[in-house]
Amino acid sequence: MRDAVIVDVVRTGSGRGKAGGALSGVHPADLLATTLRALLDRNDLDPALIDDVIGGCVSQAGEQSMNVTRTAVLAAGIPESVPATTVDRQCGSSQQAAHFAAQGVIAGAYDVVIACGVEMMSRVPMFSPTQGRDPWGSGLAARYPDGLVPQGVSAELIAARWGLDREELDAFSARSHRLAAAATAAGDFAAEIVDVPTPAGGHDRDETIRPATTVASLAALKPSFYDAGLAERFPAVGWHITPGNSSPLSDGASAALIMEAATAARLGLTPLARFAGFSVVGDDPLLMLTGVVPATRKLLDRSGLTVGGIDAYEVNEAFAPVPLVWQQEFHADPERLNPRGGAIALGHPLGASGLRLMATLVHHLRATGGRYGLQTMCEGGGMANATLLERL
Repeated sequence: MRDAVIVDVVRTGSGRGKAGGALSGVHPADLLATTLRALLDRNDLDPALIDDVIGGCVSQAGEQSMNVTRTAVLAAGIPESVPATTVDRQCGSSQQAAHFAAQGVIAGAYDVVIACGVEMMSRVPMFSPTQGRDPWGSGLAARYPDGLVPQGVSAELIAARWGLDREELDAFSARSHRLAAAATAAGDFAAEIVDVPTPAGGHDRDETIRPATTVASLAALKPSFYDAGLAERFPAVGWHITPGNSSPLSDGASAALIMEAATAARLGLTPLARFAGFSVVGDDPLLMLTGVVPATRKLLDRSGLTVGGIDAYEVNEAFAPVPLVWQQEFHADPERLNPRGGAIALGHPLGASGLRLMATLVHHLRATGGRYGLQTMCEGGGMANATLLERL
């Protein structure tokens, strides 16, 4: 049995995903190239040994088009012989890239592979690939004649179905900022964040954390997704989703060096963790964000573990209802859930978020001595990935 191990996993600090954000002056390919170069330099790896580079990116348009991962590989000075591809599983794209990389190692297709991701929402806004055109076609409309809804409305639907009120959502969001600010102050992110040169100077922190956030300040924000027609269609919805209990538009990149365990030993590299399990599921595209529940169930069933046997959980905070629903469904220990804060504070650079979670999870397990970590994230179209990691 071949083991796929994580030798190292890094990320950039998040930047606000709009003009003037700390990373907004950097081309997406250059941001990813900087992250790849830092990963290689940290581990003194001959890049000619890399069998493939698999990158995640959601808005593959404009500056993120034409296989941005291959562009970044070349920009990083990696040999031309190293191939690269870019995948899109919506918000889980770089987590899926890590799955493909690790599964390739386990299958014997790779010995050394990099999984990575990038999203520059300041330069390539969401929905850029559609160019204002219908991406769905007649078949989807026929299957769902009442119509699907934007993700924010899906968040409203699940908040209503699971009985989550505005105060609970805002309290969880304030917690995210509080924990992320505390982790930053303690230097907990130092091992995972790489410095990025920008026109304004180096950037090595999460610009999206707001340490002064309180439940009271969040309560003043107005709902973002209220629509009179949808309110008539969904009368039980409370319209609680605001910019404060949603993840912000963000810029960022991330990367992991993944190897077959014996290869890492031969190269004198000490792995941080091994991949202990994978799952990916489809779920209701109307609710859209609930796939984290069946993805986790599938992963636990395969591994034989229970949530109680896992030391930390990273459940992406695309919207506050998602981790709260997950916590309810699994009766999970809230102290183990996103213990260093989540995307509401740390940002959600779509294509990079999966490996952002993985970087934070792996380094948290390393710092605390935990054995198992689980990460999962909802994805557009009603999908979700889940990954089980074992610290080594």
